Amino acid sequence: MDELYTDLRVIRTKEAIRNALVELIEAKGFEAITVKDIAAKARINRGTFYAHYVDKNDLMNKCQESILNGMRSIVTKKIPVAIESFTMNETPDFNAFTPAISIFEYLYDNRELMGALLGTRGDVTFQTKLKSLMWKILFEGNEISTFNKENLLVPGEYLVSYIASAHIGVIQQWLDGGSQESPLEMARILSTITLNGPIYAAGLKK
Repeated sequence: MDELYTDLRVIRTKEAIRNALVELIEAKGFEAITVKDIAAKARINRGTFYAHYVDKNDLMNKCQESILNGMRSIVTKKIPVAIESFTMNETPDFNAFTPAISIFEYLYDNRELMGALLGTRGDVTFQTKLKSLMWKILFEGNEISTFNKENLLVPGEYLVSYIASAHIGVIQQWLDGGSQESPLEMARILSTITLNGPIYAAGLKK
């Protein structure tokens, strides 16, 4: 019972610290934040903060790792089924879109943190980490890798940069707009642009 209480207390403390980080990023930007600010906002002492994190950069990295690991876990489970749908069917079925739906559901559950991380006052390196994750998924995922480099019509690094930047831009727009659209609708929007291209999405090509 004591261990359970201790675990719950640690979870609540980390949630308070993470929430404090998000609020402070939105208020003054990550670079201007101090550990003292975070501790005060989370209503803990600095000793409690240092019991869990080395410094504010360690906290930021842990938050980013949590998001990236969550996304990686979803893709690992969902991508194989989606790839099979694309390769086996002339018209992709619902399984082709489940990774995007699940990702947007995950992003919605973590929308405050994602908004802070991707915002202008967050950490600019996070976008680089997202692009790196996408590269590994597309080309280095072993059993779940999506593309064969030998079949590419353009250099892989440019393809990944285009796809990642476009996806991140759509996610940012969704978060900045208050996440009004459902994960299902966002999956439809992103899939329409990704699978058919912006010219088609703009209504200029049938």
